[in-house]
Amino acid sequence: MTNRPTHLDDTGAAHMVDVGAKVATERRAVAGGRITMSASALDAIRTGNTPKGDVLSTARIAGIMAAKRTADLIPLCHPIALTSVSIAFEWEADGLSVRAIAATTGPTGVEMEALTAASAALLTLYDMAKALDRAMVLGDIRLLEKSGGRSGDWRAE
Repeated sequence: MTNRPTHLDDTGAAHMVDVGAKVATERRAVAGGRITMSASALDAIRTGNTPKGDVLSTARIAGIMAAKRTADLIPLCHPIALTSVSIAFEWEADGLSVRAIAATTGPTGVEMEALTAASAALLTLYDMAKALDRAMVLGDIRLLEKSGGRSGDWRAE
């Protein structure tokens, strides 16, 4: 095994890694993040009293759609056939957290799809509630766990 970056060719140019010879395995990734906001904005989302309508449903659909378009957004990601994507929200005292789960059976992982889903869901929460609080803060977007593939299982501590 070399220490050469995997996404650079012999001339140093960026390229997409060839995964054609890799074994297709079940792969799953979980990503999360959070958005903090004012108590009044949070209450408006909770009660469904926002100017743009159903915030959580819209953010859920945005996350799912974004996961399916990850290869269009991240230059060296492979387009993959997702077998499932789910988005869940949890109420917090000062905002919401999101958990995105992406899965596939294939030769490459779904970490970027899960991260993209979580990010898009959070951005949509912001967009849907910005009339109520422009000072909302998105953060803590990270991979929480992954399974499958050559590197096996991993979980954030």
